[in-house]
Amino acid sequence: MTKAEVPGVPLLEVRDLHVEFRTRDGAAKAVNGVSYTVDAGETLAVLGESGSGKSVTAQTIMGILDMPPGRITGGEILFRGEDMLKMSEDQRQRIRGDKIAMIFQDALSALNPVLSVGFQLGEMFRVHRGLSRKEAKARAIDLMDRVRIPAAKERVNDYPHQFSGGMRQRIMIAMALALEPDVIIADEPTTALDVTVQAQVMDLLAELQRDFQMGLILITHDLGVVADVADKIAVMYAGRIVENAPVHELYKRPAHPYTKGLLESIPRLDHKGKDLYAIQGMPPSLTAIPKGCAFNPRCPMAQDVCRTDIPPLAEVLENDGGPIGGRSSACHFWKETIHG
Repeated sequence: MTKAEVPGVPLLEVRDLHVEFRTRDGAAKAVNGVSYTVDAGETLAVLGESGSGKSVTAQTIMGILDMPPGRITGGEILFRGEDMLKMSEDQRQRIRGDKIAMIFQDALSALNPVLSVGFQLGEMFRVHRGLSRKEAKARAIDLMDRVRIPAAKERVNDYPHQFSGGMRQRIMIAMALALEPDVIIADEPTTALDVTVQAQVMDLLAELQRDFQMGLILITHDLGVVADVADKIAVMYAGRIVENAPVHELYKRPAHPYTKGLLESIPRLDHKGKDLYAIQGMPPSLTAIPKGCAFNPRCPMAQDVCRTDIPPLAEVLENDGGPIGGRSSACHFWKETIHG
């Protein structure tokens, strides 16, 4: 099946997904009605602080959520129009890795320390393509060359601890690319890497995405990482998407106070010597999400309605009422936020 065989249907669509975890303190509602889409060749960046539900959503898409204690309480995950949540485990297994792959944030933990990187890369071809060990090793070397690991032929038998952090992350990218999937989910792919290596990894991901025309979901808390890579952004807070926007629109005119706070928290050269802005308070406990808008205890614009009514994810409009393509905000006062 090619990417063009289902016209008008998103490559991957998450619809009103709800996930919770059973804890001693009650149900932790990690994902509360998340919806988004990603098409071939498109990059969706999912932003938010730790605990906002970004990674849980990704794990649910991949079918690797620990259940129990996790539980999917509602929603659909559609791959080429078919709901993966209704598939058997065998059907999910055929999609996982082959059609949808994931790059994990901690390469050293994700890679097996007692197996060579060549063996781990080759396993994808042995399991999914039935190749021999010799053929799989040759493909592993090709993949290592593709992600620009120097002396791949000589290093294919090395172990994960023998590589630098940046090189290990390249191996994770190679592993995700092995079967040329339609969608890659990159969960904090530049965590713990220095700024120069971060840029190299992100450039590599963008280049490979163009080559393979994959859909890319980039999960991060770093607004600086996505500016040059993403096509559109979904901002999450307390398990909900609070804003959707094309990337340059969001940076220019945020329509939610939380997004505005994140942007103002980015260090800037022209603010040298000034105090760095920080959003006050802490994200809420997922077992005790505040009534109304979950952001209201930290929001400088909060009013009484914010403490009682949950704001819907509404379409954002221009001052004259005209639509702004792809924009929505879950804020009672999005007009004041975006238009001032």
